[in-house]
Amino acid sequence: MTFEFFNVPRILFGRGQLARLPDLVPSSARAFLVYNGSDILAERVEAAMKRPAAARFRQRGEPTVDDIDRALAAAREHRCDFVLGAGGGSAIDAAKAVAGLLSNGGGATDYMEIVGKGHKIARPAVPWIAIPTTAGTGAEVTRNAVIGWPAKKFKASLRSEMLMASAALIDPDLHVDVPPNVTASSGMDALCQCIEAYVSTGANALTDPIAVRGVELAGRYLKRAYDDGSDLEAREGMALAALFSGIALTNAGLGAVHGFAAPLGANFPVPHGTACGLLLPLVIEANVSAARQVPEGGALLQKHEAVGRALGEREGSGFQTCADLARHLNLPKLSQFGVAEADIEPMVQLAKRASSMRYNPVRLDDGALSKLLRGAL
Repeated sequence: MTFEFFNVPRILFGRGQLARLPDLVPSSARAFLVYNGSDILAERVEAAMKRPAAARFRQRGEPTVDDIDRALAAAREHRCDFVLGAGGGSAIDAAKAVAGLLSNGGGATDYMEIVGKGHKIARPAVPWIAIPTTAGTGAEVTRNAVIGWPAKKFKASLRSEMLMASAALIDPDLHVDVPPNVTASSGMDALCQCIEAYVSTGANALTDPIAVRGVELAGRYLKRAYDDGSDLEAREGMALAALFSGIALTNAGLGAVHGFAAPLGANFPVPHGTACGLLLPLVIEANVSAARQVPEGGALLQKHEAVGRALGEREGSGFQTCADLARHLNLPKLSQFGVAEADIEPMVQLAKRASSMRYNPVRLDDGALSKLLRGAL
């Protein structure tokens, strides 16, 4: 057995942890604050820091190459040497990219995988802190920043362990105002990431227990957090599930769900977590079906039985619980975002290029990929 394990050097988790922000930001730092949502969040972070940021950048929607380059220009103009990312995964990924580019030079497309120049990130990012306000992507502990390039109709990553945050500050008190639809979408992303990382070809002895625990937490608390956003026990449980999902995916990889989520999000206005939640039960079904056809599929079937148990199923692969969750959370179908039958083949071809697809535990041919995407329409 051989594996590497990456994680941020410091994680602060729990209610009220935002108050510890002054201990993490040097008094001499010129902080650049990237945030999404309302200005109230930025003001709350600055109040906790006990001073204003040198400059702010509000990230609207999932980050694109233009967003990153505009944010980077602002950070350079204000001579910032420290970055704060507060909000959902979009804000944290944008902050991560800015922190990395401040120290490495150039722009977003110079380092993007697949569609960019793919230059290696050679220097550690400037110090930065991730402060998630949603329980979903786990971006606070991952080593990649997902960026869209609309002209290429694709989303890809800047990826390096040198991009990892100096600290992740996870305070469930910041999650209580997240609306139900965002709770649903982000929560399904966290659950999906735990499941995909657990069955991934990159899974190892250290990621497996983390991923399974994340599945248990999401299975127990996602409905509760969606039904009652003020349920702090549920918010805390989901914040922990998202954290575990980020640790697991950055070390084990993902799979076909995220292989599809990237091109879908780049070409249609479908929220990332919504795409994941719709596709997750369908990919589970396809992977289990493929595993049953080959002699070496037994290990994958055993893992899916463990997923089912973690979700409370007496027997099963996790398919039924994930399908029931998607219905309970009222996830809209892909057709509501403009995805049509004619888009299936182009999306399949783009998904096959996505970095996540290579970690799927079985090979799914074009017919299987088309069938599962059609099921999410």
